[in-house]
Amino acid sequence: MSEISENTSNNKRIAKNTLYLYIRMFVTTIVMLYTSRIVLQELGVEDFGIYNVIGGFVVMFSVIKGSMVLSTQRFLNYELGRKNLEKARTYFSTSVNIHALLALIFLLLAETVGLWFVNSYINIPEGKMYAANWVYQFSIIATVFHIISAPYNAAIIAHERMSVYAYISILEVLLKLGIVYLLVLSENKLITYSFLMMVVIIIVMACYVFYCLKNFYVCKYILSKDKADYKALLGFSWWSFFGSIANMGNNQGIAIILNMYFGVVVNAAMGIANQINSAIYHFVSNFQTAFNPQIIKSYAAGDMEYFKNLILNTSKYSYYLLFFIALPVLICAPEVIRIWLGQVPEYSVNFFRLMMAFMLIDAVQGPLWVSAQATGKIRNYQLLMSVLIISNVPVSIVTLYFVRIPEIALAIKVVINAITASARVWYLHRLYEFPVIRYIKEVVALCILISVLSAIIPIIVAINIDNSILKIIATCAVSVITTGLAIFLFGLTAQEKKYVKLALNKFTSKIKR
Repeated sequence: MSEISENTSNNKRIAKNTLYLYIRMFVTTIVMLYTSRIVLQELGVEDFGIYNVIGGFVVMFSVIKGSMVLSTQRFLNYELGRKNLEKARTYFSTSVNIHALLALIFLLLAETVGLWFVNSYINIPEGKMYAANWVYQFSIIATVFHIISAPYNAAIIAHERMSVYAYISILEVLLKLGIVYLLVLSENKLITYSFLMMVVIIIVMACYVFYCLKNFYVCKYILSKDKADYKALLGFSWWSFFGSIANMGNNQGIAIILNMYFGVVVNAAMGIANQINSAIYHFVSNFQTAFNPQIIKSYAAGDMEYFKNLILNTSKYSYYLLFFIALPVLICAPEVIRIWLGQVPEYSVNFFRLMMAFMLIDAVQGPLWVSAQATGKIRNYQLLMSVLIISNVPVSIVTLYFVRIPEIALAIKVVINAITASARVWYLHRLYEFPVIRYIKEVVALCILISVLSAIIPIIVAINIDNSILKIIATCAVSVITTGLAIFLFGLTAQEKKYVKLALNKFTSKIKR
């Protein structure tokens, strides 16, 4: 197979995987929006805030798992790119052993240091500590299963079997709908909700493991004793760990800081903002997940031109996809939250808008850190990025001490993310001659231009409409038109416009039939 035909085949596989991931995203998003409203109504703002802060604290302790998942996926992708199945199998088995040990370490830390911290320092309303401890225990059990099953999730992504996520999501959706029904019937709703969420996580993780064992040769476990493999995986994970720590501080650390200064009501607002942003960001994260294996495999195969083009295109398209959906929701945030939840918790609108700004900056960075992983040379890269990202925590603590405005913490988060993005581009240029000028012209400049041109008319429309439903409908309609036109006229190359026209012609011809 020629290089051109192989790249064409890869692009088709990416498109197919993206479609499967979008199906998964659409189904889970619809259910999440429905269930979130019912859960907030049933639990109340206070209990909802407790669930978010406790669950977030457990996620903070499982940070090591995230770095190991990245390592497993990278090594599997790299060996699959070299078509070395036996070595990929060895790395997978080594990863399974390491994750089993990590699950044990996590359990020990969570039941000692973590339990002490929750009962001593987390700001829990009077009379709620008993329920909070049950939430904590169920969250620990769920996280243990997450850690153990992590290599299997990495294997699915490495093999680019994204359809699996779509199918299993149907099961996950049915289970979560069942939770909503049982929650209405329950007396102690917070404990019941935490327990049932744990059960759903265990069932879903078990499905992923079963699929991998049945379908992937590299997931057939063998006793791995090669010290070099452990050293390679742990060495890569060790430096990825710094990045995971930084991201933990940037997410869950801020939640704990806000809890200490302002209490669980602010955590509830943060939880609502995070759920909306998570639902929207699924569009771009699914898109990037489909591209990531090919980025690593193309580097392993030595196809640097295709490698760099993938990075630039994925960065640009990621921003376009996210902005397409984010613009009308950003403009109509108060109306969207009121219709969704029936109420607008204090701080939730401003939290959402600031988090969305953070994610728009993050959208263009996803392919960049994947490209750094592909090289395997991540020590200095992770040190630099981690220092920049984790600085959000001390800066926020000091600033909030003098300025008691919750939004300040997230505003700082946005600024630091922009600084981190600039540093990331500079470092990658040193690492593998990343095309900085092309990136600025073809990604950053275009994204800024598209954002400005797309937003002007929708903002004017929204300002002049008072009715909430009409405002949302009109703003969405106008935003789709202005963003679509701006992207087509200014955000695409001549070749990309040609592909879009061909796709539209095929679509319209099918409709006419």
